[in-house]
Amino acid sequence: MDLVWLLPLLAMFTLLSVVVFALLSKKRVEERRHDPNSPKSSLAPDSAGAGAVEKLQRKPR
Repeated sequence: MDLVWLLPLLAMFTLLSVVVFALLSKKRVEERRHDPNSPKSSLAPDSAGAGAVEKLQRKPR
């Protein structure tokens, strides 16, 4: 049985899966970015509370 057609089919399916995943992720990020009630990242300059760097610096050693 000759399965030469299988490799391009798998490659196209993988490419399609990656593109769909990227588009869905982009849509979720854009929705969250425009939501005023979503929590800010601790790396954002306008976030409430201590940022990630300050938390790491306060950690006792």
